[in-house]
Amino acid sequence: MGFAHQAEKVEKKSSRKKKDGGEEETGCWVKLRFMGSCMSSRSRVDNSMSGRTGTHYERKPTKEKSRDQPVVPVSSTTGSNAESASSTPKFSEELKVALQLRKFTFIDLKLATRNFRPESLLGEGGFGCVFKGWIEENGTAPVKPGTGLTVAVKTLNIDGLQGHKEWLAEVDFLGKLLHPNLVKLVGYCIEDDHRLLVYEFMPRGSLENHLFRRGSLPLPWSIRMKIALGAAKGLAFLHEEAERPVIYRDFKTSNVLLDADYNAKLSDFGLAKEGPEGDKTHVSTRVMGTYGYAAPEYVMTGHLSSKSDVYSFGVVLLEMLTGRRSMDKNRPNGEHNLVEWARPHLGDKRSFFRILDPRLEGHFSVKGAQKAAQLAAQCLSRDPKARPRMIEVVETLKPLPNLKDMASSSYYFQTMQSDRARSNLNAKNGIRTQAGFVVRNGQPLRSLSSSNGPQASPSQHPHPSPKPKAKES
Repeated sequence: MGFAHQAEKVEKKSSRKKKDGGEEETGCWVKLRFMGSCMSSRSRVDNSMSGRTGTHYERKPTKEKSRDQPVVPVSSTTGSNAESASSTPKFSEELKVALQLRKFTFIDLKLATRNFRPESLLGEGGFGCVFKGWIEENGTAPVKPGTGLTVAVKTLNIDGLQGHKEWLAEVDFLGKLLHPNLVKLVGYCIEDDHRLLVYEFMPRGSLENHLFRRGSLPLPWSIRMKIALGAAKGLAFLHEEAERPVIYRDFKTSNVLLDADYNAKLSDFGLAKEGPEGDKTHVSTRVMGTYGYAAPEYVMTGHLSSKSDVYSFGVVLLEMLTGRRSMDKNRPNGEHNLVEWARPHLGDKRSFFRILDPRLEGHFSVKGAQKAAQLAAQCLSRDPKARPRMIEVVETLKPLPNLKDMASSSYYFQTMQSDRARSNLNAKNGIRTQAGFVVRNGQPLRSLSSSNGPQASPSQHPHPSPKPKAKES
């Protein structure tokens, strides 16, 4: 998942208290959760510095630590660890390194991360552990923490789900693809058994953390649309502007990282594939990716195309609209799969309000939410040919972050909120509605058409939302 748990996991305290910024700390257990396999990897790292380099290890089965489950275990394509532990000269033939990448020694990165100490741990994915480090602005030497260039150092975990093949893909793609919405690869280390990658540090971590981490503040509507637009620009670059088209293949919230200004950047190119050439519409490959995000035709046939990425983008956009995960077994029956649950509402200009993230509390653009929902429906079309190109997605998203017609001032939204509050209150009191009557324990109590007049119902008395009072930009 790239280095998805960056800034949020650093410097956690064991006691729960409020920081100056008002965010509540979650305790050291958060950090320990990620350190099981990292510590075993670290012990091998330390042993290798004591003259044990070159040792071959057998791959051991491990449990996937991410909530996202791979469609097919990535490790099945990486070969044995004997391959990964082969001599460096062999790999130098495979490695197509861009001139701008810096080549680090292992000892430099060990010192830059303060000996891979737990306090430097940022997160963990299928590739391995990610540590915060500090290096020279224009060199490779380690520097004092808080000075020089802050970086994220990703280490290859030999017991993990990804291996040398994915490491090579990461260096190959990010070494030559430069774009504001792709995370910058600073350099790499390939030394004996060690495979490390050095990235720019993304201080706001992953989109996944901001959407789903317990205790996190809800992302404002304009920020959500800004992130969606930035991520779409990254995919559009890969599909339309790169020297040769690239299919990202693993687009999900944990792979969308955010800089200090919430600019979105795509990370983790270990599963990326070069797109089809000539008249071909797809490339055939083994099905790999993450359940809940992978396009249905790709899962069924192994036919991979840029429209597979478009589908994945639609899933992430839906997660941003609803505040729900793509797959969540903790939800009631019928709501486990986000796409199937939300699909019937996306085309309805009124009922889609009911699936929006309640934490937004009406602070979202009515027009923008309608357009975003329609766009998500197009991206999630079961027919790949009916999905838009990412460049079209970008054009649709461009105006959305700046729309000012807030739903909180919409008559329809206020009516819906009142109706929802009434339903919640009735449910709490053991009351339900049935065929126009209020029912408690199976006995009708009174007609809904009381002396106060008929109750407003969005489905029976639809009201168009008023035109925005503020000028749209």
